Amino acid sequence: MRQGLRVTNRGGRVDRAGRGARAFDTRRYTAAMTTQTPDPTLDRLLRHMAWANARLIAALATLDDAALALTAPRNEWSVAMILEHLVGAAGGYAQRLEGGPMPPEMDPPATMAEAGALAEACAAYDARLRSAAAVPDGIVEYVREGEVRRRMRSTILGQSIHHATEHRAQIAGALSTNGIDAVDLDELDLWSYAAAEGLGA
Repeated sequence: MRQGLRVTNRGGRVDRAGRGARAFDTRRYTAAMTTQTPDPTLDRLLRHMAWANARLIAALATLDDAALALTAPRNEWSVAMILEHLVGAAGGYAQRLEGGPMPPEMDPPATMAEAGALAEACAAYDARLRSAAAVPDGIVEYVREGEVRRRMRSTILGQSIHHATEHRAQIAGALSTNGIDAVDLDELDLWSYAAAEGLGA
């Protein structure tokens, strides 16, 4: 298992300790996110979420498949399970805001190739959430576990951002407690995103 890997944002690259660096183009994952919202702060938070999710999955792709089975103490969820939940939930939030059928269920990835394939689904869901944020706030109804739920659109959008942040941190924790520093959360924060976006360090 490869260790000592670290995601950085300098120049949009992924640095691999002692092994040089390889390019990482975040535009591939955010190009579809072109809808402007009336709230620039919310729009920027959703852009950051998509960027951070993409970089997380790119960092995971540098590891061996065995890393997907790792867990943190007192947490039975593996890296693979948390990643699938992060992506699947994004699809669920988008569906609640848009209506229509729920997204298809996914299995936790068994290989890093499968984890990488989740990047495309995640980018699409994140783009849909950004588009949904352009709709004025109001109450939406949806069915969950056989019951009709009513939520403000802003509640769902806010939860989608916090949910992704929480589970990126869980994945980083599961890796770090097993001696793998592949995900540095400080490199996925808003300060780093501002530098990557070219809007100030």
